Amino acid sequence: MPQIVSFPFKFIGQTKLGKIYRPYAIVEIFSKKRNKWQPIEMIIDSGADYTLLPKRYAVILGVDLITDCWVEVTLGVGGSETVYQCKNLLLKINNFKQEVPAGFIERDDLPPLLGRLGCLEDFKLIMKNKISFFGI
Repeated sequence: MPQIVSFPFKFIGQTKLGKIYRPYAIVEIFSKKRNKWQPIEMIIDSGADYTLLPKRYAVILGVDLITDCWVEVTLGVGGSETVYQCKNLLLKINNFKQEVPAGFIERDDLPPLLGRLGCLEDFKLIMKNKISFFGI
């Protein structure tokens, strides 16, 4: 039977266009360094091709950017960025576990993004009334 997990959006601030709310989820990623699950608050980003984390999380998760990853330059709204691609981060949302491809962006000033490839595309995702619902 499918399992439903929900996460409320968070109020970010007021703009001239209106109040901004973002869909966040608490995602756990297995840390090889700490040998335990590391909870990370991530933006549910259906526009992100893949899961993307700031570089500082590589240290926390025990990912060696040189030996465990390959370097790629990616283009986005903000221009080009260096991303360290990694194929197999073990991710958990509630009781759902899956290895997902992810990237570590060179910058540390961006929030973690939960993307489509190997992750969101495997869920039934509904965003309604400022709540994200995952069908797992």
